[in-house]
Formats: sequence, C-alpha cells, structure tokens
Amino acid sequence: MFGKVLIANRGEIALRVVRACRELGVASVVVYSTEDENSAAVAAADETVRIGPAPARRSYLSIPAVIEAAAKTGADAIHPGYGFLSEDPDFAEVCEKEGFTFIGPPAAVLDRLGDKSRARRLMSDAGLPLLPGSLEPLANADEAARLASEIGCPLIIKAVVGGGGRGMRVVRHPGELAEAYARARADAQAFFGDARVYAERFLDTARHVEIQVLCDAYGNAVCLGERDCTTQRRNQKLLEETPAPGMPQGLLTEMRQAAVRGALAAGYVGAGTFEFLVSAERDFSFMEVNSRIQVEHPVTEMATGVDLVQEQIRIAAGLPLGFGQADIQPRGAVIECRINAENPDRDFAPAPGTLTEFVPPGGPFVRVDTYGFPGCRISAAYDSLLAKLVVWAPDRPAAIARMRRALAEFRIEGPGVHTTAGFLTRVLDDPAFRDGVHTTSLVSGLLAS
Repeated sequence: MFGKVLIANRGEIALRVVRACRELGVASVVVYSTEDENSAAVAAADETVRIGPAPARRSYLSIPAVIEAAAKTGADAIHPGYGFLSEDPDFAEVCEKEGFTFIGPPAAVLDRLGDKSRARRLMSDAGLPLLPGSLEPLANADEAARLASEIGCPLIIKAVVGGGGRGMRVVRHPGELAEAYARARADAQAFFGDARVYAERFLDTARHVEIQVLCDAYGNAVCLGERDCTTQRRNQKLLEETPAPGMPQGLLTEMRQAAVRGALAAGYVGAGTFEFLVSAERDFSFMEVNSRIQVEHPVTEMATGVDLVQEQIRIAAGLPLGFGQADIQPRGAVIECRINAENPDRDFAPAPGTLTEFVPPGGPFVRVDTYGFPGCRISAAYDSLLAKLVVWAPDRPAAIARMRRALAEFRIEGPGVHTTAGFLTRVLDDPAFRDGVHTTSLVSGLLAS
C-alpha cells in the first residue's frame, strides 16, 4: 500500500479521497488554489500545497505544478478525482515517467477511450451495439451532411474528447446542420482544446443507464450494477438512482455483461463507467466510457457496500480484487440528488456566494458528500456542485419519500446563493418519474410547464 497519496482536485471529491486514504492508513496531500485556501479538503488533509491562483489552467490543470507538489511532499501516488486531469493521458504518462503512480487507468487506455470515435470502434469490435453514426471524426461540414442524409435527423454532434455534457449540438433539421457543426467544433475547441467532432443518431425519448465496473491489473473484472442517469438537463445529470426503474432484468444483464466485455477488450484497470442509451423499444447502445471515478459513485457504494475510492487506491497499489462477481449483491434502492449552486428560475445560472447557514439533513440511511460549511465561499471559478445528497431505502417509493424529507431538511443560505434543491423536489413529485417511465426529456418538460 502507498505511504502517501497526493489529491489533484478540490471540493467534495478531494475531501472524499482524503477520508478514503485515512481509513486505509495512507497519508494525504491536498493541492489547492488561492481560491480554496480555506476549504474543507485543505483543513482535513495531512499536508497541503498551494499550487497557483484561481484559474484552473494555472492550478488544478497545471501538470508541472501538480508534479512539483508531489515531489516536494514525497507522495507515492496521485489521485486525480473527477474532472480536471482525471482522464488526461498526458498527465498519466508524466506521472509514470516521474515515478508517481497514477490512480486510474494506464495512459494508453485513457488515450484509447478518451477519443470517443476510437472508443466506438473498439466497442463495436467487442460486440457492443452502437447508435448509427460516424466511426471517425467528421472531416468537414459536407461529410456531416452526407452522414445526415444516411442516418436521418435528429442527430447529435459531439466532441471527440472531453465530457460533462459539453461540446454537443442536436440537429433536428438538415438546414441546422452547418451551423451546429461549426458551433460544436468551436465548443469542443474552447472546452477541450480539440475541435474534432463526430455524429450519431439522437434519441429524444431515451433512458440513460450507466454500468459501474472495477478491473485489476491481473485480468479480473466485476460489474457493480447500474445507475439510471436519465434525469438531466442539457446533458448534465441532476439525479441518479439504482436499480434502474422499469428496466427488464434481462436487458440489464445484457448491459452488465457488455460493460465487462468492453472493459476487458480495452485492457481497463481501475474504476470505470460504461454509459448506454436505452430506446423506447428497449434496445441499448454504447455511448462512451468514463475512465475515472464518477460524481455519482456513492449510489453504487450505498447499494453494494463497496468503497469504490478505496478500491481504486488498492488496485493502483497493485493489489488484486478481493472479491468476485458472485460477491456483488446490490440491495434496496438508492437515489442521489446533485445540489448545485444554481438558480433554476434564471435558467440554472450559477449562483455563488458565501454561506451564512449550511445544515445538511440527517437521519437513517442519509449520506451527504459536500465541501460546504457556514462561512464557506462558493467560488464562481469552478463547477457549481455544492453537495451530493444520497439516500438508501428498501424500495424505490421509500427512497423517494426519504429523499423528499432530506431535501426539505437541507438548509443552505447566503447572499446571492441559490440551489437546485427545490427543483429536485419537483422532479421527485413528477408522475412520470414516480412511475419510472420518465426519459431524458423529463426536465425540459418540467421547465416548459
């Protein structure tokens, strides 16, 4: 096991990794920007290193600054969390060259799966179903038009690299194609530094289901079940749950087997998530692989009892998985709500500020992953995620009731601060959501009503 792990991230995930390290008896180092000097993760860590000013490109995205901090503190390994450098193959390669273990997949795997067009080809070869679309980046708008004439509209143009719902444009009519192609390329360049895009058929009434896998370096792979991420706005997830409501068990079994097959084909090592779309006809199609810990990993942890972050660290330290597929027995129902510092009444505009009151809910089977506390400053420089509220119950109706109660208890106040908590209660009360027949259009329908 490692002696010391540096955490190259911030916010709730940095604090989450600090806690995992402490339970494993591993010292933790948290790097921070000047904006995060008084953060909860900095207060909790064994050591801290300031690595730059607020802009992420000069701190959390600065590979030289992170590597220098690791060398200065004598860290053995670097945990990237999610976002920032977590799926950057260049960073993983630099870690290896400088003698630090990257807690995640090897650089070659990150490179293979981070390019979504390459990942689609690889998964197609492994027998995973794909939506009709391009297997290579689109060379120009004319090629996009030819593809559109073959597969029809609507289609979606996506960035080849990156994620988080960014760099995507839906085309519903051929006349929109040229502008959507140009804007998708511009978004991809701005967000990810790579303008390449590809296209595939767009499903208006799909369900979004992802499968969690763990793989060690010895060819062992297990599936830890699914998470339904259908409740989202503009491709940004708002609520996740397990088990996926209304999904036939035979279909879920096929998806789980496909994810494991895909992970083994990619030579995957660590924690990863295979994302699928499920059509109204109950056909599933591979979308992409998230080669990192997910924001919504607590959903799986609450259902299975497996600490995914600790497993990431163990696997990176060279230990084999200590359990097999037969040992994974998810129980009950779990729902996670993302509490973002956003104002739903202003088109979910970021609503940062300093918290004057922050009282998380409690009670049985309620978990809150957050960096918030009274006096905490929510920065406009970073993502708006403030807290993840997670509940477990024996069944889905009880989990919905528990989540409604927990949301009502959450007290978050501060000048200019707004959150998505109230809107999420509207989601829970929606008849389609309660019946488990909602699709990715649920939130847009609520906002239009």
